[in-house]
Amino acid sequence: MNDSKFQTWEEAVSWLISQPEKQELIKACYYDKPLKSAAERYWNSEEWNNIKKLFPPDHGIALDIGAGNGIASYALAKDGWQVKALEPDSSNLVGVGAIRKLAGEHSLPIEVVQEFGEKLPFENQTFDLVFARQVLHHAQDLQQLCNEIYRVLKPGGIFIAVRDHVISSERDLPKFLSLHPLHNLYGGENAYLLKQYLQSIKLAGLQVKKVIAPFENVINYAPLTEESLKEELIKKINRIPGGNIIYQLFSGRNRFKILLKLLSIVDHRPGRLFSFVCYKPEGEK
Repeated sequence: MNDSKFQTWEEAVSWLISQPEKQELIKACYYDKPLKSAAERYWNSEEWNNIKKLFPPDHGIALDIGAGNGIASYALAKDGWQVKALEPDSSNLVGVGAIRKLAGEHSLPIEVVQEFGEKLPFENQTFDLVFARQVLHHAQDLQQLCNEIYRVLKPGGIFIAVRDHVISSERDLPKFLSLHPLHNLYGGENAYLLKQYLQSIKLAGLQVKKVIAPFENVINYAPLTEESLKEELIKKINRIPGGNIIYQLFSGRNRFKILLKLLSIVDHRPGRLFSFVCYKPEGEK
């Protein structure tokens, strides 16, 4: 039974936008208006600046899977990629309609396709880059989605999936869903075990180059920045006995980086965020 308040994601987001106390959340999700300003802010964000460091040096053809309202497609196009934006939702607010308007208003090289990722309407070996922001955990069939990504990637092509929810055990899923700030509005949220993501990626034929842990990079902990994250951690550390000593141990920038790596290891929050950098080996079809 679906206990969600709304029948569509567009209805849920429209309601959120109308709530004065939800504006910080709306901005963090890049649902604020006008969309052009939200997309431009994402393009200039620390999250995107770190993501694009993972891309191939030569800009070719990119597929943005689960493109939503098009902020990542916009960023890819602004950076010189020829973009195909794949999104199943037809919405003018959070789906295909929004992407088409964004691309059309700014004459960006973005072709919009309405379809699910498990059934990519593209020829084999089409893309130099496949990008998926907060997408894998929404997959109806995670293995099929990864298989399709492998199929449409060129040999040597890069697949990057960012900000996917991870749980430590199946028992964690209900807890994660109950704590998620948006799940009760429409549903649709999900999370997998880390080994399930890696298994599906590897079984598809993709090689995993890097797994980015929750606190290892701003890609995962945005909209916090390194500085704002540090401020939050200092507040929490100072509440525990001997906290000032712990703070002194990790006060330097390099030592703070070590602290973040340690936190990533001990972090077992249901739904914590991981990112994956993968590639299709050369010589494969």
